[in-house]
Amino acid sequence: MGPSDLFFHLIGFAAPAVAVALLVALGARVVLPGPATARPLWLQTALNSTVGVLVLAAGLWHFGVDGKMATYAALVIAVASCQWVSSRGWGG
Repeated sequence: MGPSDLFFHLIGFAAPAVAVALLVALGARVVLPGPATARPLWLQTALNSTVGVLVLAAGLWHFGVDGKMATYAALVIAVASCQWVSSRGWGG
């Protein structure tokens, strides 16, 4: 595998995490009140993306293959939980 193939494989691996992270961060701005989303969008997306890539890596390690639906379900739950915690969703 050449360097360009490795690059595109890594981008393809991380793409679901980045997409879910961006959509959740944008959705939080609509659903949650103003002070809860005081952090910049790029920071929320970066934090959510990091959590998402870690979940995808854990799923790859656990199942031995990429693309399992259980891994994608864990991705959505982990990114949404990360957004909830970083937005202090438990407070009123």
